[in-house]
Amino acid sequence: MRFRWCLLGFAMAVQVAGAQGYSADKPLGATAQQRPAYLEHAGIVQRLGESLPMQAQMTDESGKTGPLQSWFDGRPWVMAEVYYKCAMLCPQVLRGLAQGLKDTTLKAGKDYEVLVFSIDPTDKPADAVMQKQMFLKDVGDQFPADAVHFLTSNEASIKAVSDATGFQFVMVPGPDGKMDQFAHSSVVMFATPDGRMSKYLAGVEYAPRDLRMALLDASEKKISNPVDLLILYCCNYSPAAGKYSVSVMRILGLAGMVSVLVVIGMLVLLTRKPKGTTA
Repeated sequence: MRFRWCLLGFAMAVQVAGAQGYSADKPLGATAQQRPAYLEHAGIVQRLGESLPMQAQMTDESGKTGPLQSWFDGRPWVMAEVYYKCAMLCPQVLRGLAQGLKDTTLKAGKDYEVLVFSIDPTDKPADAVMQKQMFLKDVGDQFPADAVHFLTSNEASIKAVSDATGFQFVMVPGPDGKMDQFAHSSVVMFATPDGRMSKYLAGVEYAPRDLRMALLDASEKKISNPVDLLILYCCNYSPAAGKYSVSVMRILGLAGMVSVLVVIGMLVLLTRKPKGTTA
């Protein structure tokens, strides 16, 4: 309970200070900084209407290898780009997607399919198997396993996909100093049955209605207009150095914004004079 209140108070302090995030190289308690420079290369460029690289070579969790075209079968796709060894935001993106899809009225394998790309060339099919098992557990027993595909690939194919989707990422050091983690944004994307980018949804929670509408539009080959995306970033956290990741600070900042609005609303209600009273 004490931790919860400390976290809430810290989030409010972050928001009041107007911080957009703390630099990954600044210790906790340092003056709020602007977004770290490396995140300039870890955002999203909405490539609406762009065609995916259908000849890019991929390998799925079963070990099947072939061009990306092999996994397109006349249905729209909801897609995510993550890396399978991530312990920060990637699992939250996939869990949020699973929860949202579970509550739509559309049928996976009939109305749409799911495609997850790894941005880490060191990820292997064994890593994809573990992530798919977790996704299927989150999405529920009724979700057909053959309607979701977790792909791995080499650097060239990963770059071809990320260039087409506008999903930018940059390698950053983990808590142990090794360059084995990635800074990237949290987003799910939609593609038409013929492999063109249709829509983007940002965040770690995706409303079933939004997923349904995006998939229905993609099935009709409709291309959305660009929209403003509230982006969370996935970076790292070093307990030894006391350095917080940008993603955590963004989440705390958002929580602080909500908290401040709630407090303001309560103050307005408490200070409002009842009708019929005089000063």
